[in-house]
Amino acid sequence: MEEKDFNQTADFDINADSDVPGTSHLNEPVKDASDIERLEVELAEMKDKYLRQFAEFDNFRKRTAKERLELIQTAGKEVIVQLLEVLDDADRAQKQMETSEDVKALKEGVQLVFNKLRNILNSKGLKPMLSIGQTFDADQHEAITEIPVPQENMKGKVIDEVERGYLLNDKIIRFAKVVVGK
Repeated sequence: MEEKDFNQTADFDINADSDVPGTSHLNEPVKDASDIERLEVELAEMKDKYLRQFAEFDNFRKRTAKERLELIQTAGKEVIVQLLEVLDDADRAQKQMETSEDVKALKEGVQLVFNKLRNILNSKGLKPMLSIGQTFDADQHEAITEIPVPQENMKGKVIDEVERGYLLNDKIIRFAKVVVGK
């Protein structure tokens, strides 16, 4: 009997609508007017929110561009103000050179000016490169010329420094121009 009941219920095809797309319900118009009004209000809110976000981002972009420009224009101000002190000392030393006959005192005064300049630059992160006696390194040195050396252990090493190289906060800002032994 159970077999008969199964056959009787098997008269309908379970897969009859398998070829009918399941999106037909999406094409039906919205019947309730309150749904349309609600969606229009929601859309208007989203547009307003989008426009506000866009305006806020545009203002942020303009503000950061302006701040960056101001920073670039005034970045060296602090260093220059400190270097003005050295320039004042150099001017005083020059006046002393014109009137003074004491060479030893003049040398000491000029040495003090140079030391002050070096200290200011060191405090800002400037360090001179040590090159003489080092192995030539194309990442740090710029070879001006090569000269023959009498000792074999000096080949490929920096013999003389024409222009000193400098690091600013451990980044090379000027390569050392050197003479290399061959």
